[in-house]
Amino acid sequence: MTAPRAPVRFLDRRTPPHVATLVAVTGLSALAMNIFLPSLPAMTEWFGTDYRLMQLSVSLYLGVSAGLQIVIGPVSDRFGRRSVLLWAFVLFLIATAGTLLAGDVATFLAFRMMQAVVAAGMVLSRAVIRDMVPAEEAASMIGYVTMGMAFVPMVGPMIGGALDEAFGWQANFTLLFLLGLGILWMIWADLGETAAGHRARFADQVRQYPELLASPRFWGYCLAAAFASGAFYAYLGGAPYVGSEVFHLPPGRLGLYLGAPALGYAAGNFIAGRYSAHYGIDRMILAGTALTTAGMGLLAALSLAGLAGADVFFGLIVSVGFGNGMALPGANAGMLSVRPALAGTASGLGGAIMIGGGAVISAAAGWALGLGGGAAPLALLMFACSAASVISILLVLWRGGH
Repeated sequence: MTAPRAPVRFLDRRTPPHVATLVAVTGLSALAMNIFLPSLPAMTEWFGTDYRLMQLSVSLYLGVSAGLQIVIGPVSDRFGRRSVLLWAFVLFLIATAGTLLAGDVATFLAFRMMQAVVAAGMVLSRAVIRDMVPAEEAASMIGYVTMGMAFVPMVGPMIGGALDEAFGWQANFTLLFLLGLGILWMIWADLGETAAGHRARFADQVRQYPELLASPRFWGYCLAAAFASGAFYAYLGGAPYVGSEVFHLPPGRLGLYLGAPALGYAAGNFIAGRYSAHYGIDRMILAGTALTTAGMGLLAALSLAGLAGADVFFGLIVSVGFGNGMALPGANAGMLSVRPALAGTASGLGGAIMIGGGAVISAAAGWALGLGGGAAPLALLMFACSAASVISILLVLWRGGH
């Protein structure tokens, strides 16, 4: 029989966390990644550097985030989800203050990389959910949580663009600091420990790594998630340049357009939350990745033909968010279910593979756009990533039948 689920009482740290806390934690993790994107041209001018160096505030952030996730998962399996999240958000606040006080681009990038510790919110929210419920239900719950937080990155670039026009780029990081303070309090007041039972020693966890990494299903889910999200990370790395330099959009309008993927992400997450338990996570991942691939194939064709203006480009980008919203909850739940006792470790490893790949793809987007050709190089890169995600989940389905 399945054990009864522990009761949840909001702002009672003796019980598992309320969904509102998980939404806030994951929402700030996403917001820290994209709120300042409309400000990249202004920040480039402020620090007297070039766009490719300033764009490292995205790709370096993702790279450090990937490395941290390898550590965050095992540490949370050993010491618990609650304490790791509390320390992560304290360090995030210190890093955010540092970005505001930075006097040169090198100092800013150093503190920006330190901000990546907030990735603990994304990693451990998934692990907390997997602690609380079984795999198929976890996919649905992750879908609902990420549907709720999808609103945050959708409005984030819009708010960031408006704040930039009104007060300058520093206002974005001031907002992140204030929100970080509030969410740190929520974690303290509401997030009860969910990693109950035996806490594995680090040596024991290391001995489990080969079994986890030797699982074809683990790699299949990881690569499906990595390539699906890779299309989005390519967008993060290249869309500010495309919007400002190719389509000549002002910061406010660029911020509005940069939120396009989140519109689709919210809809895709709703479908994942509603239907994953019924149709299964593998079918949901396949449907989501196929939809993204179709949308990016059309965008690449239109861009190469010179028919993709700003409205068409950002309109079709909605398919990236929609497909990822359908696919990523199931891919994450699949990763965590290979070894449920090491959910935190699996979440960290999977996140590192996903975001580490995203860092490389984000940097590649900036490099490719520097070669010229308008928006076409970015569209082609996103299409290639989404097609690879379809192949990855098809391999999982194929092995499942053998």
